[in-house]
Amino acid sequence: NEAEMEEDYESPCRTAFLRLVPSLVKLLRNLLSMGYSPDHDVGGISDPFLQVQILTLLRLLGANNAKASEEMNDVLAQVATNTETSKNAENAILYECVQTIMAVESDDGLRVLAVNILGRFLLNRDNNIRYVALNTLAKCIADGQQGTTSATADDGGDEEGEGGANTAASALQRHRTTVVDCLKDPDISIRQRALELIYHLVNQENVEALTAELLNYLVLCPREHRSDICTRVLRVVDKFSPDDRWRVDTLITMLTIAGRECATNVQSSTVVYVSRSSEDLRAYSTHKLLKAIRDDDGSQRGLLNVGIWCIGEYGDLLLKPYSYNPPSSTGNLDGLSPAEETPVTVSFMALEPNAVVDIVEEVMNRHTCPLEVKQRALTCFTKLRERFANGVADEATLEKLQALVGKHEGSTSLELQLRSCEYGALINALKGVVVKRESSGGEEEDIFGAGGGGGSESVSATVISAAKESLARMPVVDIKLMQRKREERSGAMTQGDMMDPFDVDGDDVAAAPAPASTSGGGGEPSLLDLDDIFGGGGGAAPAPAAKQNGNSAPVAPAKAEPAAQSDVDLLSDIFSAPPVAAAPAPAAVGGFDIFSQTPVAQQPAVAPMNDLFAPQPVAAAAPMSSSAVIDPFAASAPAPVAQQQPQQSSVLPAAAPLAVAAASTPAAVGGPTPSEVTVKGFTHQGLTVDFHCTKPDTWNKQHSVIIAKFINTTDAPLYGLHLQVAVPKYVTMEMKPPTSTTVPVTGGSSTKEVTQTISVTNTMLGTKNLMLKLKAGFTSKGTKVEHMTTCSGFPAGQY
Repeated sequence: NEAEMEEDYESPCRTAFLRLVPSLVKLLRNLLSMGYSPDHDVGGISDPFLQVQILTLLRLLGANNAKASEEMNDVLAQVATNTETSKNAENAILYECVQTIMAVESDDGLRVLAVNILGRFLLNRDNNIRYVALNTLAKCIADGQQGTTSATADDGGDEEGEGGANTAASALQRHRTTVVDCLKDPDISIRQRALELIYHLVNQENVEALTAELLNYLVLCPREHRSDICTRVLRVVDKFSPDDRWRVDTLITMLTIAGRECATNVQSSTVVYVSRSSEDLRAYSTHKLLKAIRDDDGSQRGLLNVGIWCIGEYGDLLLKPYSYNPPSSTGNLDGLSPAEETPVTVSFMALEPNAVVDIVEEVMNRHTCPLEVKQRALTCFTKLRERFANGVADEATLEKLQALVGKHEGSTSLELQLRSCEYGALINALKGVVVKRESSGGEEEDIFGAGGGGGSESVSATVISAAKESLARMPVVDIKLMQRKREERSGAMTQGDMMDPFDVDGDDVAAAPAPASTSGGGGEPSLLDLDDIFGGGGGAAPAPAAKQNGNSAPVAPAKAEPAAQSDVDLLSDIFSAPPVAAAPAPAAVGGFDIFSQTPVAQQPAVAPMNDLFAPQPVAAAAPMSSSAVIDPFAASAPAPVAQQQPQQSSVLPAAAPLAVAAASTPAAVGGPTPSEVTVKGFTHQGLTVDFHCTKPDTWNKQHSVIIAKFINTTDAPLYGLHLQVAVPKYVTMEMKPPTSTTVPVTGGSSTKEVTQTISVTNTMLGTKNLMLKLKAGFTSKGTKVEHMTTCSGFPAGQY
């Protein structure tokens, strides 16, 4: 497009007209100095139609041409200076003159003169002229900003681009009072144009004054425009805010005005700004939000959401008095008489705990209270129960809080019912009370799994500590870290076409793993940003990383370098795992290790993975004659066979998976699939995870359902269970939450099995096998435990 524009500017027609610029300038100057001509006079102006046409032609010829612009600068200044604004014909000439000055490469003085002419247009009583002036000023500022951006990118035009933009913007600042007055115009089109222009006028010096005008307009504007104005005010406050207190104060004021129409991102940003502020500012924000909620009629949904969240998080700060002496105001508009600048002390009285609870309860009991506000109110009550404990509030207030939480245990709203039941259990845990429920067998069982059938009426200190931790203050959001992670993800996406860690075909085998090997150490981001998901760093990448994706290599090199053919090594390369984890990975997950045995007779089992027509090894198939994995019509399920495999591979279990890998190759192209396969996930500090794999659809062999079963081999329950799973990009996954986050001791009298369902679809079944990267977290005997491993023991060609 730029090349075509340059050709248009250098076209023979334009070149011929450029030679006529001096003649056009002379003709326009003669029209300005010509006396009365009855044949061409319109309202005392000599031939205004011809003047407008000449100015239009000069604008087209002077664009991107410094020589032609220099020749017409004098006559443009003469037109702008000698033409009045009392008649419509004169206004037409001035408007076209302003358009020409802004389009050609004029000097700074002419641009200031053009902005002043538009400022005079704003004082005109005709709404059409005022609308044209506002529209032209907005276009002038937008073009100036675009010119600044392009000029800074170009080495040669930095000073010129910035000078023009700064001149237009600085000249326009002198007319901002007139622009603000346009917000009070009865015409909606004038108000909208003025609003767009004010957004361009905001800077560090006038942000307080112009934001105040925007909030005043927010009260009067139509409701359908309030959401957009709130979003724009948020951007202005985020970019030009002088301090945190003014930012939070402005956002709270905006929520009191348009909390019903503001978007959720405005509410979330307000919460983030309050949580990131100091303790003093948190107390001020919570006191002010509580007062706003108390004075509101319940219609400002956004104000209620933010206010109730802050009361729950920082309710203990409401029990202390607060006072603040604001500095003198400096946000007056130019030309307006400043108000009294005597600082007024802002004071809030200390509140009683029952008064705080009554205010939130009153909001929740309103018939017009939205469901989402009621949900946040339940969370607020639960957190206040923890904030007001240990003698802060009397026993009646604490019991009232627990009653308010349990009030909705039979609610028709599933979310309210769920929160009420779970929060009630947390409050009981804080009090050390065991909560039991009747099981399907008619026996009572402890919901925390800590009773153990011993009849104990108290919970352990671990449960109480976990409950207090769950109700503690939310961690502060690190905006800079989020932005850095977002930039890293965008950088990884842009480099996706240059690097594909899963592409092991052709000549890219040696080159592809090289960038991936540095992802853990701070270089290129790894695939799917899994280091970011799991929070894991990377160690030094293994030296032979360029050979790890060698699945297409012949069998002979596989015998010479068997580690290069390991599926676990492939996954380590994909996820940038440390090299020390590659060798013991199959033993850690309880799967098979086809390279753990030294006899050469078992190594040819790798060949059928790459060659569908390779003969099956007889020596490896003999030990599997009794296994149900080979015979799909066998009566016994394969699950017990997989569970009985020891953690350390022996000769017999190692030979069996070789036959499985060899026999599973025909299944990838339509052969029979076992009804269920059990794969060991991992065992770490008393937690064992087994994966039970099935194929629910006989017509879709790519789809599999994996049920993770959690086994607790310790003598105490495991709390806070959280399992994260990542898959390669050729696998799609849908993961459901676990049936419980507490894993009781396996084998107890009233133990229920904890499971989690994972649905996966391997789009490259038969070519690449299913691989999972796992990260599990739980609390064992008061100690937080995290474990990350890789599971690749799924039968080749079947999963």
